[in-house]
Amino acid sequence: MSLTDLLTPEAVIPALRVNGKKQALQELAAQAAKLTGLDEREIFETLLQRERLGSTGIGDGIAIPHGKPEKLDRLVGLFARLERPIDFEALDGQPVDIIFLLLAPETAGADHLKALARVARVLRETSMLEKIRATRDPAALYALLTGPAAASHAA
Repeated sequence: MSLTDLLTPEAVIPALRVNGKKQALQELAAQAAKLTGLDEREIFETLLQRERLGSTGIGDGIAIPHGKPEKLDRLVGLFARLERPIDFEALDGQPVDIIFLLLAPETAGADHLKALARVARVLRETSMLEKIRATRDPAALYALLTGPAAASHAA
C-alpha cells in the first residue's frame, strides 16, 4: 500500500488556518465529508472519540488523527499543513503543524494499521518533513507525499 492508495490531489490542504486541535479536527472532518459523502458531524465525533483515548500527535510536529466512521467503504487520507503550529497534546509536548487524517472502514482491520504505519514512516523522515514544511503548493505537496521519495521511506 502506498500513499497514492489513500490520498487524492483534492485531499491536500497546503495552508490550513486553525486556532486549536478541536477546530483542526472540525475543518478536517468537513473536508473529509466532501471527499467521502459521509456526514461531517459523524466524522468529527469519530475523531473526537479516538482523541479521548489519547492524542494522535505522534511527535516532531506531526499528528495522525484517525477513525472508522460507519458506512465508509475504503481507506481515505487527508493531508493538511497548518499555517501555524497548534497545541495537539502531542506525546512530545511539541505543537503540531502537519496533520494526516486517516479514515478506514469498520472492517479494515490490519489494512488500517498498515496505513497508519506507512503514513508515520513517510512523515517521520527528516528530509521529507523539511520539504513538506517548505512547500506551499498543493500539487507539489501531493507529489512529495506520493512520489518515489515517499515510497522509498515507506518501504
